[in-house]
Amino acid sequence: LSLGAKTIKMNHGHHGANHPVKDLSTGKVEITAMNHGFAVDTQSLPDDVEETHVSLFDGSNCGIKLVGRPVYSVQHHPEASPGPMDSFYLFERFAADIESKKSLNA
Repeated sequence: LSLGAKTIKMNHGHHGANHPVKDLSTGKVEITAMNHGFAVDTQSLPDDVEETHVSLFDGSNCGIKLVGRPVYSVQHHPEASPGPMDSFYLFERFAADIESKKSLNA
């Protein structure tokens, strides 16, 4: 479910379209839409899994990636576009990953 990490029930779930999330690699803050009551426990992340995004409301995890592999996930709805383009880069990254793999199989 979370690459071997544990999930924890949040005291207050995240619901709505106004949640600020920080991308830890760029420092950029995105306004996101969320609807969940559990989060990944970052203390339980395996060595090959890295936290990528964090909630600015409560510091909970909002994204992880598998180190050295094109595997990543966020705990919000980038397609909701409350930002309105804040999280569009996730779709661009995904499309670029697919294109790079297609060229390897050609």
